Amino acid sequence: MTIISTVEALKDIYQGVSEASLVKVTAALTADYRRMIEASPFVALATVGPEGLDCSPRGDRGAVVRVEDQKTLALPDWRGNNRIDSLLNIVRDPRVALMFLIPGSNTAMRVNGRAVISVDPELLQSFEMDGKHPRTVVLVSIEEVYFQCARAIIRADLWNPDSFVDPKSLPTAGDLLQAAKADFDKESYDREWPERAAKTMW
Repeated sequence: MTIISTVEALKDIYQGVSEASLVKVTAALTADYRRMIEASPFVALATVGPEGLDCSPRGDRGAVVRVEDQKTLALPDWRGNNRIDSLLNIVRDPRVALMFLIPGSNTAMRVNGRAVISVDPELLQSFEMDGKHPRTVVLVSIEEVYFQCARAIIRADLWNPDSFVDPKSLPTAGDLLQAAKADFDKESYDREWPERAAKTMW
């Protein structure tokens, strides 16, 4: 196996960065970048901590984050599995990366920056869904923001219903859990999950 072990060797393979790839990076939201991010109901949140890396999906009804100003995004932490891997990382290392997807659009948005976790009562109360409020809000200070080349989403044909996989052809969550723990009751889990999820969505 031949591997690349130096920056110089890698750059010899990937030459010729276009002007567009460089000028698209800004230190704060432009008006158009804001429009794109506010159109996104889904973001992948990447964090780093002493135990390693984490990438967590976050979704919302409407915009997944609220733009506080040109340099700040607010991401409410709605109900999950209480592992809080991302939050544990942020407390110890504030570096974060976010990738926003917009259903139907081939353009993804990227944000790199630093985050803190807020429990400010007024901030928590400002987010409400079905009469509920988040327990914490992640505040992201933007260091750079840019749009991602559309090739990956185009290659994946991501939004084409004809390319969707039939969920019935895939393992259920219960199947996955039983594969990890042989005596796990997958039938009960799969049967109870829809109702439990509906009650704990927010």
